[in-house]
Amino acid sequence: MGHPPLEFRDCYLDSPNFRERLKCYEQELERTNKFIKDVIKDGNALISTMRNYSSAVQKFSQTLQSFQFDFIGDTLTDDEINIAESFKEFAELLNEVENERMMMVHNASDLLIKPLENFRKEQIGFTKERKKKFEKDGERFYSLLDRHLHLSSKKKESQLQEADLQVDKERHIFFESSLDYVHQIQEVQESKKFNIVEPVLAFLHSLFISNNLTVELTQDFLPYKQKLQLSLQNTRNHFSSTREEMEDLKKRMKEAPQTCKLPGQPTIEGYLYTQEKWALGISWVKYYCQYEKETKTLTMTPMEQKPGAKQGPLDLTLKYCVRRKTESIDKRFCFDIETNERPGAITLQALSEANRRLWMEAMDGKEPIYHSPITKQEEMELNEVGFKFVRKCINVIETKGIKTEGLYRTVGSNIQVQRLLNAFFDPKCPGDVDFHNSDWDIKTITSSLKFYLRNLSEPVMTYRLHKELVSAAKSENLDYRLGAIHSLVYKLPDKNREMLELLIRHLVNVCEHSKENFMTPSNMGVIFGPTLMRAQEDTVAAMMNIKFQNIVVEILIEHFVKIYSGPPEESAAPPVPPPRVTARRHKPITISKRFLRERTVFYTSSLDESEGDSDSFSKVQPPGEKPTIIRPPVRPPDPFCRIATPQKTEPKPDIVAGNAGEIPSSMVASRTRFFETASRKTGSSQGRLPGDES
Repeated sequence: MGHPPLEFRDCYLDSPNFRERLKCYEQELERTNKFIKDVIKDGNALISTMRNYSSAVQKFSQTLQSFQFDFIGDTLTDDEINIAESFKEFAELLNEVENERMMMVHNASDLLIKPLENFRKEQIGFTKERKKKFEKDGERFYSLLDRHLHLSSKKKESQLQEADLQVDKERHIFFESSLDYVHQIQEVQESKKFNIVEPVLAFLHSLFISNNLTVELTQDFLPYKQKLQLSLQNTRNHFSSTREEMEDLKKRMKEAPQTCKLPGQPTIEGYLYTQEKWALGISWVKYYCQYEKETKTLTMTPMEQKPGAKQGPLDLTLKYCVRRKTESIDKRFCFDIETNERPGAITLQALSEANRRLWMEAMDGKEPIYHSPITKQEEMELNEVGFKFVRKCINVIETKGIKTEGLYRTVGSNIQVQRLLNAFFDPKCPGDVDFHNSDWDIKTITSSLKFYLRNLSEPVMTYRLHKELVSAAKSENLDYRLGAIHSLVYKLPDKNREMLELLIRHLVNVCEHSKENFMTPSNMGVIFGPTLMRAQEDTVAAMMNIKFQNIVVEILIEHFVKIYSGPPEESAAPPVPPPRVTARRHKPITISKRFLRERTVFYTSSLDESEGDSDSFSKVQPPGEKPTIIRPPVRPPDPFCRIATPQKTEPKPDIVAGNAGEIPSSMVASRTRFFETASRKTGSSQGRLPGDES
C-alpha cells in the first residue's frame, strides 16, 4: 500500500494525523537515502573489484607477452612459428578486451556513482534542509503563539494589534515552510523512481556491452583457435614421432656413457485551548479538536499528557455554542460550548478571531457568520455555439494543419487565443469568425479548442462519471478496462457523448498522421486527458490520477471503432472488475523470463578427444605431401580512437571443427552500435582474419 498524498491544505491545519503521514514520508526518505548509500558503497566496491580484476588480467597478458619460446635447433617449422607467436596473440586479445573494460570502469563512476551521489546530496539533502527550516519555523511559531495567547485582553489595543500582526507573520512563514517542505518531499518521493533506476540502468547497459564484446571476440577467436589447435596437434604428432626416435637414440646411448634430460474529512478541525479548573487554580490545556457537523460530535485529543496516565481522545456531543464576552474573561478569542456528557459550560480558546468565527460558524454558534465575497469567473457552456466552435476548429485543423509537427502540443499565443475566443463567443454576434483568416494560425486554433474544453462548467466526460472512469482505467484486467469504458461512454448525457465522439474521431484522424506530426495515441492522451476529464476538487490525490485520465483517452482513440459502433449489448452483464489477487492480463516488460535464442555451439572438445578424430587434428598426411602451414593471424594493436568500418554483409559460413579453410568475417565491427550510447563512441577496424598460407 502506498503513502497517502499530503494535501497542501493540511499544511495549514498541521494536525497530528498530518504529522504522522509526514513522518511516514520522512522514514521512506531516510530508507531511500540509506539504500542509495549502500548502492554507492557496493557499487564502488564492485567497480574497484572490476578495476583490480582488469589490472590482474592486463598483468597476466604482459607476462604472456614477455615470454619467448626458445626452440631447439636453428630453424622453426611453420607450426612452431604459430606456437611461438601464440602468447603475443593471447596478450593482444586480452588487452583488447580489458582496454574496453577499463574504459567502462573509468566511466562507471560517471554513470552510476555521481548521479546517485548528486541525487542524494542535491535532492534528499535539500529536502532535509527544508525539514530543518520547517521544524525551526514551526517551533518559533508555536512558541510565539503560546506567548501570544497568554496576553491579557486588558493591554492596549495597539499592543494587541502589533502582537496579532507578529503572530500572523510567523504563521505565514511557517505555512510557507510547511508548503515548501511537503512539496519537496513529495517531489523527491516521485522523482526517485527514475533518478535512482536510470544510473543503474546505464551502468548495467555499459557492463553488458562489455560482456557482449567478450562474446563477439570469442566468436572471432574461434577460427584462430582452430588453426592453432591444428598447429599444436601437428607439433604434438611431430613430437610423438620424434620421441620414438629419441627413445631409440636414448637406448643406444645408454650403451655409451652419455645422457639426455620437461480518508474521510471532518467539518472543521484544529487546535483549541480548554479552560480547566483545579483545586489550586485554573489552567489552559491544549487539545486538537475535530468537529463533525452532521452528528454534532466534537473529538478532543489532548496534546499534553498527564504524568503516569495516557489520555485518549474525548468524544462530546454538542448542545449549543455561544461567543464568550471579552469583558467576562481575561483571554481573547474565547467561546463557550455545552455538551451532553459534561455538566456546565466548557470554555474554549481559538487561535485567532477569524479562527473563532470559523469554529462558531461550524457549530451554529451565536456569533454572526461572515462570508467573504467570491467572484466566480464566467464559464463556458456545452451549447450550440460551443459545438459550432469545435466543428470549425476541427475543420480548419484537418484541412490545413493535420500534418503539423507537434500538433496540439505546441502552444499558441495567449493574447491571440483570447482574441479568438472573445470574438467567437461575443454575445452580440456569436460564431461570426473566419477561421481561414491569416490572423489565426494552427497553434492559436488548437490552443483555443483546448482552452474552451478545459473551461467548460463541467468537463465533457462529467464529474458524475469521473471516479468510475478512473477506476476502470486502473483495472488490472484489460478486457474489463475496455468494456467498462465502453459502457460508461453511453452513460454520458447525449450532448456530452456527441461532443466526445466528435473530438475522438478527430483525434483518431490526427494519430493516423503520426509519422508526420509525431502525435501518437499516447501523446494525445497526455494532452486531452486533463482536458476532457477532471476531478471536481483540485487535490494532490486528484492530480495523481491524471495519468489514468490519459489512459482513458488513449483507450477511446485506440478502440474508437469498437466503442462508437454502438452501445454494449443490453443482454450482456455489466463488466465486473476482477479481484485484486488475480494476475494482470497486461504482462509487465521482462528480460529474465524471455525465450532464449538459439546460440552458436562453440568447439570445446579437449585435445585428447581430438586425437581420436581422424577428420580433425590428427589427420595423417599422405607420404610425400607437405602439410598445410597455418600462420597465426596478426592483430595489430588498435589506436585509442578507432574509425568504425561498415559491417560486413556477406553471409557468415558455419564454423566446422577441422575445416581451417573457411574463416568467418570478424564480428568485432558490430560492437560499434552498442557503444554509441555507452561510455564512448568507438568503432572497429578489424577485418577478416588472414587466409591460409601454404
